[in-house]
Amino acid sequence: MMKAMILAAGRGERMRPLTDHTPKPLLEAGGKRLIEYHIEALQRAGVTELVINHAHLGDQIEAALLDGARYCVRIKYSDEHGRALETGGGIFNALPLLGDAPFIVVNGDVWTDFDFSSLCLLPEKDAHLVLVNNPPQHPGGDFVLRDGLVLDAQDSDRYTFSGISVLSPALFKTCQAGAFPLAPLLRQAMAAGRVSGQLYQGHWFDIGTPKRLQALDDWLRR
Repeated sequence: MMKAMILAAGRGERMRPLTDHTPKPLLEAGGKRLIEYHIEALQRAGVTELVINHAHLGDQIEAALLDGARYCVRIKYSDEHGRALETGGGIFNALPLLGDAPFIVVNGDVWTDFDFSSLCLLPEKDAHLVLVNNPPQHPGGDFVLRDGLVLDAQDSDRYTFSGISVLSPALFKTCQAGAFPLAPLLRQAMAAGRVSGQLYQGHWFDIGTPKRLQALDDWLRR
């Protein structure tokens, strides 16, 4: 089974003051930490080898989750030493922990009931993205999904990237250590026809502000 990486290094500027003293993945909704929903969902899908990167207040994340034994998973940490490396740089930095096979990546600041066991990556692809319908705060979407391929096209029928993907280490073959975004790498692979995708129409929340966190908490408690 694939390994998985949960992205947890962001500062969470839009979540302040909640994130001044608590890293965003440890904020709670429905009586549970946000990151715990991902850990439990991945474990249910049979994914038990996890890597979590951290920078801002990362010691709190390690202290809360430890080695993952109580969730029946094994967690290793990619410590960015207080300096977030952005999404691309953070994943590249964690590749020694992830190995040579494709791996799942999920943003630590989304909530979803997506079934991770449905994910796979075809041998000729560098990435597989899960897209969702555009939320109110992002009406223009990110990418087009056409015949199973994800394209960076200007089209009225664009969807939003959910923050869930399967990536091949080959996507990072030209990269060097440091801070850099993931999106340019994905767009380059899209231009070569090497990014597949799927549309998920179940529950998905982008927890980017205190108001959205409160909305998720209210929804889960209902």
